[in-house]
Amino acid sequence: MTAFHKATNITNLNDINKDLYGSSNPPLYQTTTFKQISESDFKIGQCPDLSTLNNYDYTRSGNPTRTVLEEQVGKLYDTSGDNVFAVSSGMSALQVIIQATILAKVKFSQNPHEKPLVLMGDDIYGGTQRLVKFISNFVDVIHLNASNTELVLAEAHKYSHRLVAAILESPSNPLLQVVNLPLIASEIKKINPSVLLIVDNSMMSGLNCNPLTFGIDIVYESGTKYLNGHHDLMAGLIICKNKALSNDIYFVINSTGNGLSPFDSWLLIRGLKTLEIRLFKQQYNAVVLAKWLKTKCNIDIVRYIGLKDYHKDYELHKSFNQGTGAVISFQTGSLKLSESIVFSKLLKIFNVTVSFGCINSLISLPCKMSHASIDEETRKEREFPEDLIRLSIGIEDVEDLCADLLSSFVDAGLVKIIDNGTKILNLHNNKVAKNNVFDENDQIFRLPSIYDIIDTTSPSSKKSNSISKL
Repeated sequence: MTAFHKATNITNLNDINKDLYGSSNPPLYQTTTFKQISESDFKIGQCPDLSTLNNYDYTRSGNPTRTVLEEQVGKLYDTSGDNVFAVSSGMSALQVIIQATILAKVKFSQNPHEKPLVLMGDDIYGGTQRLVKFISNFVDVIHLNASNTELVLAEAHKYSHRLVAAILESPSNPLLQVVNLPLIASEIKKINPSVLLIVDNSMMSGLNCNPLTFGIDIVYESGTKYLNGHHDLMAGLIICKNKALSNDIYFVINSTGNGLSPFDSWLLIRGLKTLEIRLFKQQYNAVVLAKWLKTKCNIDIVRYIGLKDYHKDYELHKSFNQGTGAVISFQTGSLKLSESIVFSKLLKIFNVTVSFGCINSLISLPCKMSHASIDEETRKEREFPEDLIRLSIGIEDVEDLCADLLSSFVDAGLVKIIDNGTKILNLHNNKVAKNNVFDENDQIFRLPSIYDIIDTTSPSSKKSNSISKL
């Protein structure tokens, strides 16, 4: 079988789209039930071939459109579609995993010291924190700084007899901390091979990272984010490393009926086709914009993996990821100032909303929005900065994005434009820089136009260049 790149695999549906009528796009099977046909009654036109006869009976249990989606996501993770499950949201994905695996291991006991234990990162989405509270009566949960590998492994050793699972994410959301997933996975399995390793891969997507390759048991993603990219559906994807785990996951999905609807599956198939080109532009924009925040607006604390000279774990992240994602967070030093920026009426491009991964750029204040369900006292314990602003970078022109943010910075009083508009003065640290996005000698450069590519790669241009040098 020919091995294609992932960008080709998730665009090309020829191997799994077996539509009888030759539709180039997979059909939408918007139906609840499927007729059961006997082989003796089989006629050409009733189904593509005998091998698919009676594969489906009720959409809660399975649907052809959802199957195509799961096969496509399987290509991202180099696994069979049989190990992939599409459900109604990212949080639903985690709920299914918890119910099918962690709670399945619970043995009720009156002794609180005998309860199973789960390790989790402390920089987590507020909805995840809220969901985990539901299992706190049955399972002990320890939240810790998962970017501190020694701490994670020390806790795993300490509770090895009770530890049933570790739920991790890298980079974390929204502090962009890097967790050494390959090392932690390897070492925890040495401590206790039965510990289930679970990774939320929403920040990277399967295009940038495949945790299955370094020993993770179950990966889940919010398909609402990068996989779909248009914020017109909610979905969650669960990817298992083996058939046994897949059987456990399917049992819960089939029993509870939270499989992804046919229409949302169809939309997500369409979204996946443009994942690579969307994510590339989003990451490019994020790299340019993050550097602009740091070097032109002189914001002291800018958190982004792609800031090679400023993020201490850039090389670690690069060692097991194919990209840096498109989420940036930064601090202003004041909650009031951050609120003024986020809710500035001068923002015309950035939408004030939760979530990330959309082709449109988003801005939010996590302590008041996505992480508000984590109480203030807990945020303080975890040293979560209240003034943190989170940006989800889209595919717009990056100079327009910088200009949009700059207008809100001026409006809020973070910076001032001086010297006839040529320089930016940070009013909180008095640092000054040029008011531009691209410097002539900057390593970050504009994306070339199609004519730039043609004119610099054609034989005639090479010939003319050599002549001009004579």
